[in-house]
Amino acid sequence: MPEIVNAVEMRGIVKRFPGVLANDHVDFDLRQGEVHALLGENGAGKSTLMNVLAGMYKAEEGTIFVDGKRVNFGSPRDAIAAGIGMIHQHFMLVPSQTVTENIILGLSDPRFFLPLDALDKKILALQEQYGLKVDPKAKIWQLSVGEQQRVEILKMLYRGAKVLIMDEPTAVLTPQEVDELFVTLRSMLTRGHSIVFISHKLDEVRAIANRVTVLRHGKVTAAGVTAKGATKAQLAQLMVGREVLFTVKRNPVKAGDVVLSVENVCAENDRGVPALREFGIQVRAGEIVGIAGVAGNGQSELAQVITGLRKCSCGRVVVAGDDIANQDPRSAIRRHVAHVPEDRHHVGSSPGLSLSDNLIMKSYRESPVSRGWVLNRPVIRNQSNHLKNEYDIAAPSVDVQARLLSGGNLQKAILAREMTAGPKLIIAVQPTRGLDVGAIEAVQGVLLREREKGTAILLISEELEEILSLSDRIVGIYEGRNMGELRAEEATLTEIGLMMAGTPRGDAGTR
Repeated sequence: MPEIVNAVEMRGIVKRFPGVLANDHVDFDLRQGEVHALLGENGAGKSTLMNVLAGMYKAEEGTIFVDGKRVNFGSPRDAIAAGIGMIHQHFMLVPSQTVTENIILGLSDPRFFLPLDALDKKILALQEQYGLKVDPKAKIWQLSVGEQQRVEILKMLYRGAKVLIMDEPTAVLTPQEVDELFVTLRSMLTRGHSIVFISHKLDEVRAIANRVTVLRHGKVTAAGVTAKGATKAQLAQLMVGREVLFTVKRNPVKAGDVVLSVENVCAENDRGVPALREFGIQVRAGEIVGIAGVAGNGQSELAQVITGLRKCSCGRVVVAGDDIANQDPRSAIRRHVAHVPEDRHHVGSSPGLSLSDNLIMKSYRESPVSRGWVLNRPVIRNQSNHLKNEYDIAAPSVDVQARLLSGGNLQKAILAREMTAGPKLIIAVQPTRGLDVGAIEAVQGVLLREREKGTAILLISEELEEILSLSDRIVGIYEGRNMGELRAEEATLTEIGLMMAGTPRGDAGTR
């Protein structure tokens, strides 16, 4: 048997935050030329452990070995010097700069003069070597999410990283982009690179990983399991400590009156380009209508127009009989519109405020949460603790800052705030993006319970499996136009895919 060579060994890693033991004597090893997946629920300590390896955090206890040598990282620069680079879930790129400028940002050479043409050629050669196609002269804001991720990978390869840590690398990619990423990763393995792959998508883990390590509550529950030998259900149980249901039970509910009517709406995106083109849709009480489309086809703008976050240039948005088009978000809130936005960190919450302050954002003007201009802190604390327990938000206290919550727990907090406001209409945009299997189950359960209460729900998701399992009706969107609708029980992936690619439903039979 060939000798097993470890690129990285972490032994007895302990990392604490105020009130939280994030990593409890964790052992982890990464072999040369392998993909080692790191699994766990949101808040299990995966990203923390890898931030320690990448030099972002300093562990209180434990040792790290790289290529057999003990190392002590004081910063990400030290980790990069040792050949370790991390690609974070939220990209660390400057939108107004070019690809080349982002790749060389922070390097000491070149120092005074930037020979951009020569650097562009160097980066093109690196792209050719790894199959990472992207225009070096393009500005970051002009690139798709998949192209931005390639820039992040190129940035690490340019710095000489042999170990690549990828935190939720497929969370915002289309299925085609995921396939392209996996081709790149396999190409990197043949060149001697090693990859840590943090993900919640178990099918993808089983497709790309050689081995799997699972964390739960900061401790290792399974170490170095062969990925191909474990089923999806087994991996899910190791993550959450119980059996996870991958199918949802959608009880029959009779749809009621029309709650939302979007009529011939036109709107532009942030670049001034048409995003919605006379788009129309209706959602009735007690039904979930799913919007299926490839990212960037007007889904985000649709949600923003309905909730008052974006102006429309034509059309009407009628909620419970009132036209609220081009009114402020408070108009939607007064009509009991709940909004679960796709950006939970910058739109759905205020990261610098406490969990309790985030939970009262819709009710802080009303009694008993406030008395005139004064907030009633004892009432706020009681209500917040009740919601924390009811929605199983894992946080040391309701005083913790929202930015310190894991993605899943922050999403639960947003749901708790929106659902307790008594919604008649819910606009849910990518509600389970980046969540673990347990959190996905919880979020989908909340939406289905609201449906049974008679709430109208507009579900915008790029997860076709989620659209199919939760929706009563499915509407295709392409370049801001309605491509037609299907009853969920009649829908096929082929027909939905055709609508997502721009074929109106009535034309699907001729294609």
